[in-house]
Amino acid sequence: MKKRTLGKSGLEVSALGFGCMGLNFAYGAAMEKQDAIALLRQAVEAGVTFFDTAEAYGPFTNEELVGEALAPFRDQLVIATKFGFKDGNSTTGMDSRPVRIREVAEASLKRLRTDRIDLFYQHRVDPNVPMEDVAGTVRDLIAEGKVRHFGLSEAGVQSIRLAHAVQPVAALQSEYSLWWREPEKDVLPACEELGIGFVPFSPLGKGFLTGKIDATTSFAKDDFRNIVPRFSPEARQANQALVDLLGRIAAGKQATLAQIALAWLLAQKPWIVPIPGTTKPHRLQENIGAAAIALSKDDLRQIEDALADIHVQGDRYPAHLAARAGK
Repeated sequence: MKKRTLGKSGLEVSALGFGCMGLNFAYGAAMEKQDAIALLRQAVEAGVTFFDTAEAYGPFTNEELVGEALAPFRDQLVIATKFGFKDGNSTTGMDSRPVRIREVAEASLKRLRTDRIDLFYQHRVDPNVPMEDVAGTVRDLIAEGKVRHFGLSEAGVQSIRLAHAVQPVAALQSEYSLWWREPEKDVLPACEELGIGFVPFSPLGKGFLTGKIDATTSFAKDDFRNIVPRFSPEARQANQALVDLLGRIAAGKQATLAQIALAWLLAQKPWIVPIPGTTKPHRLQENIGAAAIALSKDDLRQIEDALADIHVQGDRYPAHLAARAGK
């Protein structure tokens, strides 16, 4: 697989990473452990070198899974994890106090079976802790050799600038896809200006852009999408126009809808590295195939023109979660 560098950080990764969250968190029943380990190792064999986890996924169990699966290949890989939630639980509010950041780093190192965290993200901005203190703490961890690079997730431009002034930010991770293009307004220009890489999560619209979900699809009771307004049956029906558009483009390229959605992201900037997740080996191979698809300027113009007539319906988060993003 081709490689990309996240901004000016010098952190080189595969053009597509692997978002590990869904292996055992947020999208219904967890995979059997050995199946998940096998899938992660298949990703390595296929050329993926960038894996994304967090203490909050589980909590804690996702890091343990990633650590066990990737231990044999550790020195070939870039592993990203995150701090920022109270007690590691995404439902209990933010906690990015310096003492907590240090606690998370030490615990994550053990769970990941490693001596350094390649990319340490603040999961969400903590309004109660100055960003300078957060960045300064990660700067110290970098100086100690426990962390290599600093990242932010779903941060707004002001927070990005404050952090970057203290410790250069290697990557910003936020949602970005054909059906959520908000980062294009302010965040992507700021990343370009400052030399920060961009890591889109949910690059396939939480599965919707694969074309495998429609208005009649039902999700498991513990699937996060049940509370997402954009996944109400009415919104899914309204947003089918976007899937239909992708289908027409994909047919012309002899590709799948997911591959076109990922190829579109890769074509936006050379420092963008999507991290699709999956629980299925054949979907892993499909996603990886997107890295070989080149969309021409004419292709991108046609997509842009067609998108101008499509207005995606439904918020991407329920209100209480939306309040955490873009700070």
